[in-house]
Amino acid sequence: MTTEPAAVRSALIGDLDTIVDFNAAMAVETENRRLDETILRDGVRAALTHDDYCLYFVAERAGKIVGQCMVTYEWCDWRNAWMWWFQSVYVPPEDRRTGVFASLYRHVEAEARSRSNVCGLRLYVENDNTRAMETYRKMGMVPAGYIVFERDWSPLGQAKHAK
Repeated sequence: MTTEPAAVRSALIGDLDTIVDFNAAMAVETENRRLDETILRDGVRAALTHDDYCLYFVAERAGKIVGQCMVTYEWCDWRNAWMWWFQSVYVPPEDRRTGVFASLYRHVEAEARSRSNVCGLRLYVENDNTRAMETYRKMGMVPAGYIVFERDWSPLGQAKHAK
């Protein structure tokens, strides 16, 4: 198992299948959900073709994608700047604890800091995912002091909240 830094780049439309596969695997692993592949594929395709929606990044080693993350944008009027949110973070089990997320994080942070209109990074994490929390703390992140509430009327949200 290598711990050499992974090379990180902006995702391309040619990465669509891998990103769809990673997102589907993440949904099963984190929420025990099977996503509708057509909706997921269309959503990832939209993300990869519209930078104003979000940014996807992938981490590679030896030409193989070993991780991904998506960045979405939240305007913060209090700071007069964008807060970037990590979402769709996924590293396959065999590549975890090898520095893949650290490579993704450092790349995204450098990209965000290079823009004068971005003020910080945020993410949300499942309440019981202590391993991820430990990783995020190692990257210098701290709990923001918020609990996320939602009202999701999409089919996915309806199924989630029907439980």
